Amino acid sequence: MGEWSNGLCGCFNNITLCLITYVAPCYTAGKNAEAVGDSCIMVAVVYAIFPAVGAYFAAKAREKIREQKGIEGSFGGDCLVHLFCPLCALVQDAQEIQPQAQAQSMARE
Repeated sequence: MGEWSNGLCGCFNNITLCLITYVAPCYTAGKNAEAVGDSCIMVAVVYAIFPAVGAYFAAKAREKIREQKGIEGSFGGDCLVHLFCPLCALVQDAQEIQPQAQAQSMARE
C-alpha cells in the first residue's frame, strides 16, 4: 500500500496552499471535492455554513483520494482527522491531488 506524499503536519511544504486554506478552508474543501468528481460549490457552501457536515464531505473526498492512490486507512479515520485537524487534513489532501490536478489542467490546454 502507498503512503501520503506529505505528512499531516506537512502544511508548510506549500505555503500558498496553507495560507489559502487558513483564510478560506471552504475553498480548499471545494477544490479537493472537485478533483475527485464531487460538486465543488456544494461542498464549499456546506463546509462554510455547517462545518461538521462539511467535514463529512471532506472526509468522503479524502477516502476517494486514498482509494485512487492506494493509501491505507479507513473512512472513520478520515472523519476523525477532518474533525480534529481540519486545516492540516485539507492541505494534505490538496497536496496529494495537486500534481494530478496540474497534469489534467495541462492536458486541457
